[in-house]
Amino acid sequence: MRLRPLTTADVPRVLELERELFGAGAWSEWMVRDELAGRDRVYLALEDEDVEGGPLLVGYAGSWFDGLDAQVMTIGVARSHQGRGLGRRLLEALLEHERGRRARQVFLEVRVDNEQAIGLYESMGFERLGVRRGYYQPENVDALTMRLALR
Repeated sequence: MRLRPLTTADVPRVLELERELFGAGAWSEWMVRDELAGRDRVYLALEDEDVEGGPLLVGYAGSWFDGLDAQVMTIGVARSHQGRGLGRRLLEALLEHERGRRARQVFLEVRVDNEQAIGLYESMGFERLGVRRGYYQPENVDALTMRLALR
């Protein structure tokens, strides 16, 4: 597996993974391109180099920094590659990057019904802050807001 910056050439594969992972809540092409071009954002790609036909993007993650705090925007790992610690690897890389930018803390939001992701975040020191009702649309699913102090 190889980590590298996510680029606009990756957008078609990211859109495939968005639909696979998030269904109706998937980001559109416009949203993905806007995020990649956004100021003070970092997006990472995780490639499986051991697949037939060459490297395949199997995960991606991104964060945004406002000069004080960071926000994890997304983390996604292809279903075929879940359960291998790749989400943790992506999150660790984002946190390392935000420490380098001297972020005070990192926030994220996760679906309240995503127990696997919540477990990952808690195991890495994130604390639960509260619930945002009906945040994920169109499913009207609540979001758990979490925070990790970096310094």
